[in-house]
Amino acid sequence: MGVAGMTLLLVFLMLLSACSGRMAKHGGDEVSALLEFRKGLRDPLGVMQGWSRDVHVCKWRGVECGDAERGRVVGLNLSSSSIEGVIPPSISRLRHLSSLDLSSNRLSGAIPSFLCRLTNLTNLLLFSNNFAGSIPKDLGSLSRLEVLRIGDNNLSGEIPAELGNCTNLRFLALASCSLTGSIPTELGKLICLQNLILQHNMLNGSLPKELGNCENLAIFAADNNALHGDIPPELVRGLKSLRIFNLANNTLSGELPPEVGEISTLTYVNLAGNRLEGRIPESLGTLSNLQTLDLSRNILVGALPETLGGLKNLEYLFLMDNQLEGTFPVSLCDRNTTLAHLSLANNGFYGDIPKEIVGCQNLVDLDLTDNQFNGSIPVEIGELAQIAQLLLNNNSLTGNIPSSIGQLTNLEILSLFHNRLTGRIPSEIGKLQNLKIFYAYENQLSGNIPEEIGNCSSLEMVDLFGNHLNGSIPVSIGMLKKLSFLHLRQNDLHGEIPSSIGNCSSLQTLDLADNQLSGRIPEAMGSLHSLEFFMLYNNSLEGPLPPELGNCRNLTRINLSNNKLSGSILPLCFSSHLLSFDLTNNSFQGRIPPQLGNSQDLERIRLGNNLLTGRIPPEIGNVMQLSILDLSSNRLTGPIPNSLSVCKNLTHIDLNGNLLFGEIPSWFGTLSGLGELKLSSNLFTGPIPDKLCNCTNLLTLSLASNSISGSIPSCISNLVSLNVLSLESNQLTGPVPPSIRYCQKLFELRLAHNGLDGVIPLEIGSLQNLQSMLDLSYNRFSGEIPPSLGSLLKLEVLDLSHNALEGRVPKELGDMISLVALNLSRNHLQGGIYPSLAHWPPSSFLDNAGLCGLPLALCEPSTGSSPNNVARLSRSWVLAISLFSTLILALILVFTILMHLRSQDKFLSRRRLLSSSYDYYYYDSSRPASRTQKKGVLERRWTFEEIMEATDNLSAASVIGSEYAYSMKATEKSDVYSMGIVMMELVSGRMPTDSRFGEAMEDMVKWVQRCVTSRSSSSSSGDCGGTSRSPGCEEVVDECLKPLSQPDLDSVFELLDIAVECTRSNPSDRPAARHVSDRLLHMSRRHRTTPNCTKRVSSSTDYD
Repeated sequence: MGVAGMTLLLVFLMLLSACSGRMAKHGGDEVSALLEFRKGLRDPLGVMQGWSRDVHVCKWRGVECGDAERGRVVGLNLSSSSIEGVIPPSISRLRHLSSLDLSSNRLSGAIPSFLCRLTNLTNLLLFSNNFAGSIPKDLGSLSRLEVLRIGDNNLSGEIPAELGNCTNLRFLALASCSLTGSIPTELGKLICLQNLILQHNMLNGSLPKELGNCENLAIFAADNNALHGDIPPELVRGLKSLRIFNLANNTLSGELPPEVGEISTLTYVNLAGNRLEGRIPESLGTLSNLQTLDLSRNILVGALPETLGGLKNLEYLFLMDNQLEGTFPVSLCDRNTTLAHLSLANNGFYGDIPKEIVGCQNLVDLDLTDNQFNGSIPVEIGELAQIAQLLLNNNSLTGNIPSSIGQLTNLEILSLFHNRLTGRIPSEIGKLQNLKIFYAYENQLSGNIPEEIGNCSSLEMVDLFGNHLNGSIPVSIGMLKKLSFLHLRQNDLHGEIPSSIGNCSSLQTLDLADNQLSGRIPEAMGSLHSLEFFMLYNNSLEGPLPPELGNCRNLTRINLSNNKLSGSILPLCFSSHLLSFDLTNNSFQGRIPPQLGNSQDLERIRLGNNLLTGRIPPEIGNVMQLSILDLSSNRLTGPIPNSLSVCKNLTHIDLNGNLLFGEIPSWFGTLSGLGELKLSSNLFTGPIPDKLCNCTNLLTLSLASNSISGSIPSCISNLVSLNVLSLESNQLTGPVPPSIRYCQKLFELRLAHNGLDGVIPLEIGSLQNLQSMLDLSYNRFSGEIPPSLGSLLKLEVLDLSHNALEGRVPKELGDMISLVALNLSRNHLQGGIYPSLAHWPPSSFLDNAGLCGLPLALCEPSTGSSPNNVARLSRSWVLAISLFSTLILALILVFTILMHLRSQDKFLSRRRLLSSSYDYYYYDSSRPASRTQKKGVLERRWTFEEIMEATDNLSAASVIGSEYAYSMKATEKSDVYSMGIVMMELVSGRMPTDSRFGEAMEDMVKWVQRCVTSRSSSSSSGDCGGTSRSPGCEEVVDECLKPLSQPDLDSVFELLDIAVECTRSNPSDRPAARHVSDRLLHMSRRHRTTPNCTKRVSSSTDYD
């Protein structure tokens, strides 16, 4: 080789050496891999901008090298760099990589399975990105992995069991994802594991006891999942190094294992929000290092163990929302305690709050709300110098608020509401410079609000609602510059609203309603630019609104109703944020300002019962969210503006009592949610629009006292939700549509004072919920009253007066048990009034020429007779007269039998033969029997002539069956009913109108039937026939007939059996009068032939 060749060879070798050095300098393939990695991602912050082959790879930002000379990349940390995109696969070529931290970026896509090629990886941190999908099972092949933190992503699916192969894992964090399934038992193989973070997922299943093998575990957090079942004692026993144990907000059940008390390293235990039950184990008192114990929101019961007082390092004890009970655990307040936060709220603790609570000198928060503590607040509570929150509300505490409360200079929240505290608010409260919230509402506090409250310069919220505070609102209230909420409703405050309140520039809610405040609203209130809630209703405020209120442009809810305010309402209409606006029951005047239409979110406008005039402003149609519009009882004129048709959320419209005119707009039918439409007492004309029937949710439709004409639309049947229909005092004509039967929820129906005609539809009787009133008076209804009205058992008022109704009053009206007012007057009704209606006053039936019977004059045979009925009535009376002789014979036989029962005539000697006020079923007969006194004994002998004289007043009309009084039709059995009544009266000694029947809610017939039936049912056992007789068997027999032998008693009840047969309700079931006479004659002859009877009537032969 020549010199030239040697030179070329030397140059080649030098170039080769240089290239080899450059390759070594830049790491070869790893450099290429990183450059490809950068290229595949978006780097908005330019973190990887300096990555270049011109710079040594080990000097690149985020890159860590293990061998700088060879350029081996062992670490890559690009956390919190805002890089975006999917992890490029080139990163898998970094075969020496041991730590990869891409956390807190915006990486997306799935966690790539090619990461398993990084076999030297010990730390993999991908948390707080936007990764989705499942956790790759291949990660379980990374045997050197010690830290795996991939939480706070959008990961789903189950935790792969293969992670149990990463036996060197010390830190496993999968929190804040959407992982499901159970915790794999394979994780129990991770004996080096120190931190297991699984909270805020959707894990379910039970806790695997195999985790107890992770004896080095210091932190176990699986809170906010759906884990269930018991806490396995095996798990607890194995975790000897555990410091933090957090299983809160799952559905774990069963008892808390006592083994928890054996983990002496525990500093934090949180098992809140589960379903743990049973008692709190006493073993917890041995956890000397415990700082936080939270067992709230479980189902724990019983008293607190005294051993908890031994937790000298305990700072936080939360036991609220359980079912614990007992007295306050004094042991918790040892003077050496470090307890700073104690909550026993919403349990069943009772008794006094002990003065020993002063031992908890480090208490910052004390929450005893929603228990049953009683007694007074201990004066010693003022010694808790560190306390910032004192919550004692919702108990039964009594007595005064102790003045020592003023010593709690660090107090920020004082909550005493819903107790039974009395007395005054102590003036010492003014010493609480740090007090921000003072709630003492719903107590029985009295006296003035102390002026010293103005010294509480930090006060933000004051609520003293529902007490008996009196006096005036203190002027010092204006010193509370930070006050945002002032609620003094429902007290006895009086006087004027102090103008100093205008200095409370932060005030957002002012509620002084339900007091006795008077005077004017101060102008200074216009300075409350932050005011949102303005409530002064139910006071005695007067005068006009100050114009300065127009500066309060953040108002959302205004209620000044029930005062004496006057003038224009304009000052309150400049806010465009109004949600509700209520000025009802005042004396406001002028027009409704169109500015109200600027609040497009306004839901309620209530201006009723004022003196407003002019037209309804069309600008209200801009209020798209309006649901309630009440402008009733004003002096508004003009038509209803069509612009309201776009307010589709309207549910209640009340325009009653104005001077509005025009036709009822048909666009009401487009308001599908309309529930109340009140247009009464205006000047509306025209028909009821058919489109109104589209409002199927309508509950109240009131169009009364207008000049509405036309007929009631038949489509009213669509209003199936209707409760009240009021159309009275209009000019409606035509019939009531039968389709009204579909309005089954009607509670009140008023159609009076119209020109309605035709028959009353029987379908009204199907409206079973009618209760308040059915008023069809002052119309032109004709035909008969439908008997179906009798089925309206809830109806209280029925008025059918001033019509042209005819025919009988239906007996079914007597079934209306709830009726308190009935008016059928001024019609053409006729015929007899049924006894079930006789209790109504005569005014209920006046001016019906053909009506008779109580409470009107008694019916005469010819009453209401027409020429066509004369022949029929004559035949009926002939039959009645022909049967009358049979009745007289039967009565004589009854007397004969009864007189044979007693020789000493106690019977009828002390009473009248028939009642002196015998108005039962339309007959009135009275004839007292004469009495004679003989040898000091009241004695009576009846002759045939006297019996005939006593029955002389029983005319045919007075003794025939009651159905004749109703139908004016006599039959062959029509007289036996009255025969049965007379027999019952003679035997019982009672009148049919006896007040005792009214008390028992039955009449004489039912009473006798009950007694006879009772005797018959017990006769088989001998109750009535033996010495021990059933109560009530003999009460039907007059005392004047007693004592009776058993045969005589049997005869009396045989007579009553006949009487019961005679008074059967169905005439066809009664025996014929001749048959009754034959049976009575047989009884009379049988008594004469018996020795007993012969002996008893030996001196009474006049009866024959």
